[in-house]
Amino acid sequence: MLRERLLRYCAWGVHCYTAAGTITAIIALDRIARADFRGALIWMAFALFIDSSDGPLARGLQVRAQLPFFDGSLLDNVVDYLTYVAVPVFFMLRAGIVPDDVAGLTLASFIMVASAYAFCRTDAKTEDHYFRGFPSYWNLVAFYLFCLRLPELANAVLLIALGVMEFLPIKFIYPNRTEPLRSLTLVLAVGWAVVTGLMLPAAPSYNPLLMYSSLAFIAYYFALSFALHFRSTRFAAHVGAPARRTA
Repeated sequence: MLRERLLRYCAWGVHCYTAAGTITAIIALDRIARADFRGALIWMAFALFIDSSDGPLARGLQVRAQLPFFDGSLLDNVVDYLTYVAVPVFFMLRAGIVPDDVAGLTLASFIMVASAYAFCRTDAKTEDHYFRGFPSYWNLVAFYLFCLRLPELANAVLLIALGVMEFLPIKFIYPNRTEPLRSLTLVLAVGWAVVTGLMLPAAPSYNPLLMYSSLAFIAYYFALSFALHFRSTRFAAHVGAPARRTA
């Protein structure tokens, strides 16, 4: 009886931990409104850490079984849409990544709508633990574009391309859960987190070695996602193809 009560308290603790992402979001928005973009990035990083760690905690403590009447997945989606989409989109508008005019607001609106569509799909996470479509990592996009200072046109092209990918049935790896090369992905992800964290205090200035090391993991993420997606597509096509007739 005591064990069950303790597990239930722990389950509530995990939900409170997830909900803490909303606190990081409002502080980040306040920093953006005050043009403290570096401070906003640091709070966005806290939100990313919470989101990266609350899932394993919830699964380890079997939170769903302890509190079946409370939808932790819905809470997670609400927090993620705020921290992965709304906050970084506002950041990109105010930090000059997209123009502060009608064109910029149109692009920002496209990202918001595309992400809303992606978050509401019941198959957004596949049974074999992939994301379907670009997984709305707009916080990371905002960080890199803020540091790299590409021309606005280049930023717009990249943002539109990623937004379109939210509608496409391309499978992107879920670093914590996708099985192929999972151990390697987790090791590289930890290294990426350390390197990127070291970059935050100086942003938007950066050490080129740290930047290229950080971007190397992003390249790995996309390359592995596309390779695994097309491998599974070819396999499905092969399995679904009619058998050849023999004479």
